[in-house]
Amino acid sequence: MGTARETKPAGWLARPPARITNPVIERVEARVILDPYLSLVGLAGYSGLSVRKLRAHLADVRHPLPCYRVGGKILVRRSEFDVWIAAYRQRGRADVDRLVDEVIREVSAPAPAAAGRALLDNVRGG
Repeated sequence: MGTARETKPAGWLARPPARITNPVIERVEARVILDPYLSLVGLAGYSGLSVRKLRAHLADVRHPLPCYRVGGKILVRRSEFDVWIAAYRQRGRADVDRLVDEVIREVSAPAPAAAGRALLDNVRGG
């Protein structure tokens, strides 16, 4: 059996490789879908919410999830979902103890005027 050297023509190593002096690129095409339409199953995977929860938000009267209905298929654009869910963003944790104390103070206030003054004091920071 012969080796690779034996099968190459003589003088093969003596020839320099061909050079490309001016490469011409006629067309570059890149297709990336940055804002796709997602089915409820796809949106559930993207958002971490269940399909059942998403359906409940579709029917929400105060803040419905924007969608497109094509025949029987429900589609949601990813960018519209991102804007919609941003309204639910919370910053920090609510101080539950402070909220409970305020409610107890308001309920146990002797007269409505006193409760109004206590609420006003809380708003003023005192």
